[in-house]
Amino acid sequence: MCKFIKLVYLILLVAFASCTSTESKPIENKQQEQLNQLNSLLRDSAFTVAIAFKQDSAYQASQSAAASALPGRDSIIMKSYKEEKIATNLAGFLAVECGIGALMQLDGGTPVEWLQRIVNKGLDSTSILLLNRFANATWKASQPFRGLSRITRDNFIVANFLSEEETKKDFDQVMAAASMLLDTMKKSTNESKEQQIEMISSLMKNKNFVTDMAKHMEASYYEALNKPVPEFLSPADESKMVEKSAFEEQVATKVAGFYALECGVSYMATAQKKLPVDVLKSIENETITRQNKELLERFANATWKAGQAFRSLDRIERSSFTPFSLLSPEEVDKDWVQIKSAASFLLKSFNSPAK
Repeated sequence: MCKFIKLVYLILLVAFASCTSTESKPIENKQQEQLNQLNSLLRDSAFTVAIAFKQDSAYQASQSAAASALPGRDSIIMKSYKEEKIATNLAGFLAVECGIGALMQLDGGTPVEWLQRIVNKGLDSTSILLLNRFANATWKASQPFRGLSRITRDNFIVANFLSEEETKKDFDQVMAAASMLLDTMKKSTNESKEQQIEMISSLMKNKNFVTDMAKHMEASYYEALNKPVPEFLSPADESKMVEKSAFEEQVATKVAGFYALECGVSYMATAQKKLPVDVLKSIENETITRQNKELLERFANATWKAGQAFRSLDRIERSSFTPFSLLSPEEVDKDWVQIKSAASFLLKSFNSPAK
């Protein structure tokens, strides 16, 4: 009798597992389908320009101002080569700064404690996933500033579809930034969390520090690939100016919130097993959890920061260029306006019939 009962139990267990697997398969397929659609929109230049207009309109309306016009597509501006080189290599640092802020909010601790966990390889898979998504978000926000054509490159895709090699590049940048930031902050190990955050805020605004960080990040990138490290800036580069598209810079400036949303949604799809469309609907309907709302606001803050040095290195000295926890409610509201606007536009695109 005992053997019979065990056999029945085993049959029921297998049947339940099979049922659960069968039920979850359609959800996984639907998630994959929606991520594929998101991926297509992400790489679509026309969609990117359209959502940039939408984002600007939403921001200006929130400030009771008229929407600004984008410059002509042939408009040229002169930009500092040095500043673009610095800005290009800051994405990983800004990912770490914003990422450890999110981790502290979720699991407590201090900046130095989280930097130590990163450097000492003491993170769990969920924390690594979150930091990688922040690194992907800041990198993506940088690309249109370098040229709108870069959004069609093979690695400009939803992070869920990245190869192991590309994912490793993101985390190598996280490790490199965390290592230098930890070395700089060692003297504040015994200070309070608030004091450590204030120190990070000061470092972020320090042009000498961010220049050194950019040099360190580029060197770490080449070292990880086992390639010779090139000279960061030659004497001639210090004053070199380059032609850039004024139109593309304006698009890049206005589209940061979309990249924040895309990376946040892809993170929730992986970590929380959510359907992208369900996340978008919860944003539009304001039914999203407070924790997820704040996480998306942090992504928006990260992508906004990633664009500032491209516009001008002087912008990193602004009061709003600071850790998320030090922002005023008004500044945080600006981040949410961008997330909500992008979600609404993206949801309409998802609901549009395929052409």
